[in-house]
Amino acid sequence: MAENNTPTAPTFQFNQVYLKDASFESPCSPEVFGPKNPNRNPAIDVQLRIQHQRVTDTDDVYEVVLASTCTAKTDEDTLFIAEVQQAGIFTLTGYEPAPLEKMLEAACPNVLFPFMREAISQLVARGGFPQLLLTPVNFEIMYQQKKSSPQPDAEGAPNSA
Repeated sequence: MAENNTPTAPTFQFNQVYLKDASFESPCSPEVFGPKNPNRNPAIDVQLRIQHQRVTDTDDVYEVVLASTCTAKTDEDTLFIAEVQQAGIFTLTGYEPAPLEKMLEAACPNVLFPFMREAISQLVARGGFPQLLLTPVNFEIMYQQKKSSPQPDAEGAPNSA
């Protein structure tokens, strides 16, 4: 019997999606909804973070968490803060370290983003504000920017390597 030394192609499997954490805060309620405060045009700040970890030490199953903090502010008030951690379980087999990192920080968040976008929209609407639809995000470019920016050293200063 001949051995098959042909390497197997890497595989990507999306196993599970779940809401890991969510919170909504409206620090100026109920005044923000009163007649003295007509519809405002707040500035919306959206911060995204990506975290990932291997679920167990013996397999290629990873948890990826796409976290978002959305803050709506006017000049004088914070109207709301919506925070969501949208998570997923992925099986990624056959990847070398560099392509694996790219899958965990670009491909997996790309899969999770529509779920996170919906959760943010629902939180904001249930808080009494107009629906907030986050614009699409190019996680591939975010990953490339992260790789090309200077990495901080142990003391927090950027490396000049």
